[in-house]
Amino acid sequence: METIKIGKLHTKRRRTNIVDKDELTNRKRQCMNALVNLPWITKDSDPQLYYWIKEQYTELRDWFMNYTGYSLIVNRKIAKLEKVPVIAYPWMGFQEFREPLDYALFTYSLWFLEAKTEREQFLLTDLVKEVRDFMFEQGMEVDWRNYFHRLSMARALKKLKSLDVIRAVDGQEADWASNIDDDVEKHNVLYECSAYVRYVLRNFPHELMNYADMTEMRDTIDYKENTEEINQKRKHYLYRRYLLEPVVLDDQWKDDSLYFYGQKNYVINQLKTMFGWEGSKYREGILFFEPETTTDSEVFPTLSSISDISLLVFGYIRKQTASDYEEVMKQNAQVHLTKHELERILIRLKEEHGEYWTNEHRKMKSAQLAEQVLDHVMEWGFGEWVDETFFVLNAAAGKWIAQYGTTDLDT
Repeated sequence: METIKIGKLHTKRRRTNIVDKDELTNRKRQCMNALVNLPWITKDSDPQLYYWIKEQYTELRDWFMNYTGYSLIVNRKIAKLEKVPVIAYPWMGFQEFREPLDYALFTYSLWFLEAKTEREQFLLTDLVKEVRDFMFEQGMEVDWRNYFHRLSMARALKKLKSLDVIRAVDGQEADWASNIDDDVEKHNVLYECSAYVRYVLRNFPHELMNYADMTEMRDTIDYKENTEEINQKRKHYLYRRYLLEPVVLDDQWKDDSLYFYGQKNYVINQLKTMFGWEGSKYREGILFFEPETTTDSEVFPTLSSISDISLLVFGYIRKQTASDYEEVMKQNAQVHLTKHELERILIRLKEEHGEYWTNEHRKMKSAQLAEQVLDHVMEWGFGEWVDETFFVLNAAAGKWIAQYGTTDLDT
């Protein structure tokens, strides 16, 4: 008698979602770098990165809280790291903004949006009227008949759109800003509010009225005055500065120097493990480099031609001071120069390398070009003005040297 088998004839295929160790490390580093470099990561804009952060949420949350005091927010729509600098530099602001009024109108627009729900629509006329009235109650006057006030509001709204806090359904705020003599109704704009409006402003450990000055607002948690929490605060400042500032030298630690010197190797290992950054110890401090840069981060040298010229200046000064190396090291490896000295250097460099420069920089007057170079160098932490006469290049600038040349490309 033939045996009859009852049931499925084919076994179910088995799959595994196990990811190897190297891939997990790579994903973690991508998540860490994105959280530090981006305002936030949304499920709609980058679902893969968003889910990687959710999968590693506990490890990422614990690391940031332990080493920086930053909170990691992850919900059904967004992942955001609450970043606050220890030292607020001008370049940390919105590069699109030109006036303090831009920031004020940006903030008061957020106040207006607090009452809106997700996908709720509103008109530009309603926003500008309520913002103007509320600011007047606070003792600040804004006049929409003033062309420059309208431009400030247009820049604030454009920034809110770039952050995807609001979306323009119909019309453009630029039309309203540029048509000062016309009735605002003719150039109205219809906006839609997104769910991200609640996450633009940071959370504070205290009520705002309790802060006496801006430096008190840099703390992300409420530190106590006992030894353990003082050391915790030092550790948080240490990592926060390395994460957010391009160059941090040893002499900038001042009162925390004893704590800092004992942490050097550990800091290098932590940032290598979590971010993939390479740290090197020099006489003047630790410098970190990103071996594999991403589109999320901006690193030096930038793609701007002013970075190329700055590198040439570094190399020129390094060659000129080579014979006086011992004297330079006595001055903590700092080089003092005036703006006129830099102009003379740029004139020589232009004669030698001007053919490689952009047309704008070739035609620019030496004084104007010197201003651009000094501003760029200062933004990247390679130097600062010590008085009205002298600009001081620090030792980190001496680690760079560059020259123009040709590169053979594989075809």
